[in-house]
This record gives sequence, structure tokens and C-alpha cells, in this order.
Amino acid sequence: MSQTTNNFRWTIRDIEALPDNEWIRYEIIDGELFVTRSPHHKHQQVTGRIFAVLDQWSVETGLGQASIMPGLIFSDSDNVSPDVTWTSQQRYTQIVDDAGHYQGAPELVVEVLSPGRVNEDRDRSAKLKLYSTQGVLEYWIVDRISQRLEIYRRNNAQLTLVATLVVGDQLTSPLLPEFHCDIARFFL
Repeated sequence: MSQTTNNFRWTIRDIEALPDNEWIRYEIIDGELFVTRSPHHKHQQVTGRIFAVLDQWSVETGLGQASIMPGLIFSDSDNVSPDVTWTSQQRYTQIVDDAGHYQGAPELVVEVLSPGRVNEDRDRSAKLKLYSTQGVLEYWIVDRISQRLEIYRRNNAQLTLVATLVVGDQLTSPLLPEFHCDIARFFL
């Protein structure tokens, strides 16, 4: 379940003042606070499988790094934690600070949808717009219920839908040379 608050423009300092709770995730998009409780374990399984595939490919090729739920701090009022990211080695050194925080956009961001209109709207609209303006090159939205994956790629400075894959399809990406994976692997 998600909850948004529109009373005022939230910042990272406001989030730091909230009580620490491992079962709640706080994200800020354009000053709007999104509060989400810990996702369903099936959501976490799909997230883990996507990370495992990207991480294995990254280790084998040495081309980048996959991360689970890294904090992306784009500005004081834009701070999100996507489910999975992938960053090239070159980009990683440019955007990760000494404390290990991302201060810029990774090349690939993956969000696994949580049920509910507010959750879907956040990932399909607010986060799509944020990732687009921040320079993400590719954005995957994964629907574990319908077992499909939407691929958005940068085109004319904007992320646009280029493919919708379902079980039986192969996932490839121009960002990830020679990477390929059966979509079904994510939904076992």
C-alpha cells in the first residue's frame, strides 16, 4: 500500500527526521512524498531474479555493476530507490560518492510493479518522467502478475516504450552487449 502526501514540498532533510522503520520505504519525487510498506515476497523474488541475471552478466563481462534498491539522490526533492539498477563501470565512478550513494542516473533502472493504482501510477508516470529527465537510458517496468516486461528507451531526450515482452520472449538490450535472458526466468 502506498500513500502520498501533498501538504508541502518534501526534501531529503524531512525524510531524515522521520522515524526509521525497515518495513517502510520513503521516496520523494518532485517534492511529493511516497510512503510504501515492504513489498510482497513474490515482488522481492522477481527483483532478486532480475538482479541475479544482471549481476552474473556484469561479473562475467566486467562491464558494469547491478544493484538492488540503491538510493538515487537526484536532488534535495528527488530521492528514489528503484528495485534494480545497472551502471557501467565508467558511469559508476562518475555518479557514486565516497559514501556509496548514487548522485546521478544509472544507465538502466528496473521497477517491479506493486499492486494498486497509486503504486502503478508512481512507476508508470512519476518515475518514468523523473528517470527521463535525469538521463536514464533504459527503464524496465516488470509486472509480476501479468508476467510481462515493458522496455522504455531514451529517444530524443525522453524515455519511450519500445517493446512489451511476455513469457516466451527473449530480453536483450543495446546497453548490455550479448546479454540475453528468457523472460520466464524472472517469474519462476
